[in-house]
Amino acid sequence: MASFNSAYAQGHFDSALDSVKIKGSGKRPIDPDKYLLQLLHQAEIYRLQGRNAQAVASYDLAEEGMKDLDVASVARQTGDTFRALLVNDAQRKYQPLMSEAVLVNTYKALAFLADGAPDDARIEFNRADDRTRRAVDYFSAEIAAQQDALAAEAASSGSNRAALVQKSLNSNQLQKAVANQYPPVSGWSVFPEFIVPVSTYLHGLYFLANAIDGSDLERAAISLKRVAEMENYSTVLAKDAALASDLASGKRNRADLAPQVWIVYENGLGPVLEESRIDVPLFIATGGRGPLYFSVALPRYAPRPAVPGHLQVSVDSGSVVETEQISTMGSVINTEVQERFPGVLARAIASATFKAIIQTQAAEHLGPLGQLGAAIFSLATTQADLRRWQALPNHWQAVRLDRPQSGVMTLGQSNGRPLGTLQVPDQPFTLIYVKRPTAMAPATVVTIDLQGKQPASLVYLPDSTNNPVSADSKGK
Repeated sequence: MASFNSAYAQGHFDSALDSVKIKGSGKRPIDPDKYLLQLLHQAEIYRLQGRNAQAVASYDLAEEGMKDLDVASVARQTGDTFRALLVNDAQRKYQPLMSEAVLVNTYKALAFLADGAPDDARIEFNRADDRTRRAVDYFSAEIAAQQDALAAEAASSGSNRAALVQKSLNSNQLQKAVANQYPPVSGWSVFPEFIVPVSTYLHGLYFLANAIDGSDLERAAISLKRVAEMENYSTVLAKDAALASDLASGKRNRADLAPQVWIVYENGLGPVLEESRIDVPLFIATGGRGPLYFSVALPRYAPRPAVPGHLQVSVDSGSVVETEQISTMGSVINTEVQERFPGVLARAIASATFKAIIQTQAAEHLGPLGQLGAAIFSLATTQADLRRWQALPNHWQAVRLDRPQSGVMTLGQSNGRPLGTLQVPDQPFTLIYVKRPTAMAPATVVTIDLQGKQPASLVYLPDSTNNPVSADSKGK
């Protein structure tokens, strides 16, 4: 991941792809459970290189590795992993965030649109929307399954570990220890319900541009209104929601609209996981000395930087508009982490309890050397799971404007430095999707026909003969 991040931050996409290469993948089928994280990174690099068919193929495999993200499988999955937990979460197969799964469908939809396959894009936008709706049920099922696993273990013959875990989880000492390292939930930047705003936004734009009938326009209006209410500071989202509502209600007619251009700017690097160590009380037999304090390792998100400022868009009339922030990845992740954190904490406490019992019994039966060996095992295996998809952004920005008469737009940065000029095709609805991880990297700019009638064009701005991704990667 360090190698990937270094290359990705500089826009060296070929090197980034090499760092997540799956060895021997040409000789046998790829196991999506084992290589899910590599597949996610590969797929997004392929998309940024304009290799859309390969991006979709990798994302398809990644979705196979995400098959446990449904209510039907969560009870089995959570129960088995919880009861079998011996070492730490990092030893489990990669557990994707629900928001990552939603973005997989969104990025696949963009890849299909870029290749002129609007019907396939419709399917993926609908899948993203469906995952969003089912997320709340999934998180509720995950918590219930964990509680059932604790109860089942507590009832099993000769086992009281689950009862000890539950006692530790309910203790005031544990709550205080966690509160010292983590801000209270009330202080997190979260949404009132699970949503990936940019996915819901693009879902709305797709159905606005591709409406077959009034029900499609109603879907567009619902999605755009929902995201505008979630991010109620955004004038861009409010205007798009109003446009979709007017079209759905018949106040305005799509045929009467001037050709519309949306610019969506995926900016910066998303939050990264760091390890936080906390000494927590474990209520196991300690000869009447009270709780035994034991170290657990928990993951904690830390922000990574964004590219400073906004995109400025100049048109032939001389007017300049600027993109506006519409959503942050941090808020999306915080909303999900708020739901998942109790499970992460419970697994950490269960693992710590198991190791503490081993240490106590080793000291009792094997003496100092046994206790030392158990302590070394505990120290070596107490790790937080810090794996995460690194190619997600810090935040998204957007703006909508009428297509200029000349079809020419110039993109620039807030500091006045130009990025380059784009030719916007003469078509009713255009999406210009811009992704830039850092100021050191060029911006990947994909000009997409939202109706999918024409293949997209891809350029890297600022264009340069020294640009490491524009010369030989596209279409390789």
